[in-house]
Amino acid sequence: MKILKEEVIFQCSAKNLWSILSDVTRCDWVPTINSITLEDDCRVFEMSGMGQVKERILEINHDLMRLQYSAVETRTPINHHLATMQISVKSEKECQLNWTTEIDPEIFADSIHQGMLISVEGLKNVL
Repeated sequence: MKILKEEVIFQCSAKNLWSILSDVTRCDWVPTINSITLEDDCRVFEMSGMGQVKERILEINHDLMRLQYSAVETRTPINHHLATMQISVKSEKECQLNWTTEIDPEIFADSIHQGMLISVEGLKNVL
């Protein structure tokens, strides 16, 4: 299993960033996704290069500003996927996003990491 990590400082309030990430149907910050639908505790979307993806939302903790999700259905066989997005306050106008993703098989790590980096840039553009 491979663990990917991104730690990014944003020049905005933690509350502002959390308002984007905690809305699990919002996709304007992910350039490779046009729309997201909810099916019970899962979000379903079509991702460029990946096809249809279904992610189970495991946690949306507003107090801790933590989102955790797992890809449960993908075009390619994934044995394990667990992503955690955690926001921490640095100051009134600065926060940090710690985003980790566990992935197995490791062969998908590079493409998932690229998706994380593209999404971070998308967040910066939306903010």
